[in-house]
Amino acid sequence: MEICICDDEKELRKSLSKIIKTELQLQGIPCRIREFDSGSALLEGLEEEDGDILFLDIKMKGLNGIDTATQLRKISPHIVIIFITAYPDFVFQGYEVRAFRYILKPYREDKIREILGLAVEESRRMEEQFYYIKQKGQLLRLPLKEILYFKSDRKKVTAVTVKGQEVFYARLSDIEAELPTGFIRIHNRYLVNLSHVSRIGNTFCLCGEEQLPVSRACRQELAAAFARKLLHS
Repeated sequence: MEICICDDEKELRKSLSKIIKTELQLQGIPCRIREFDSGSALLEGLEEEDGDILFLDIKMKGLNGIDTATQLRKISPHIVIIFITAYPDFVFQGYEVRAFRYILKPYREDKIREILGLAVEESRRMEEQFYYIKQKGQLLRLPLKEILYFKSDRKKVTAVTVKGQEVFYARLSDIEAELPTGFIRIHNRYLVNLSHVSRIGNTFCLCGEEQLPVSRACRQELAAAFARKLLHS
């Protein structure tokens, strides 16, 4: 498991790293822990190599945690982000970057262990789930965590992922029935992964960096599902 810690306070990084390493060793989970002293260093370090779990200080010098996470989502959309902060007021800004949990400074070791355990489960859950597409006599496997949305054009469906697009033939209603509850219909032509939705309006939602239409019939269910996601973040 790849763990990243980004904090401009060296002693806090070292302390957190020790707790995480000890806990994962006790669970028998192999890990590599990398430390970064700034948001810029983190982004540079993760350009070519992804991480599984990130502990990120919100209020760092230079590029702060929220801005860092916003840029990070473009290159690592599925990394599990845990914000560390001494400022509770910043918590609500984390919804737009899909923060998994928050830890308030000064943190307690039992809280770190608890959140780490949940993050490991979340990372594994995301790794193990796929959607399978039959395409030209072959079977293609798409990780659910990388799927932004499905778009239907009659019987032709486009699966839009963080890495590109795949076109195949299916009915959107059949796809919806096969997927977990994290995918929700927002339009008769669109089925989105709620994990990638950062904002909703009366007639649209922001999925990844794209603004997608939301029909009147789907508006209420989307709003309720989005609210539940925020409450459980």
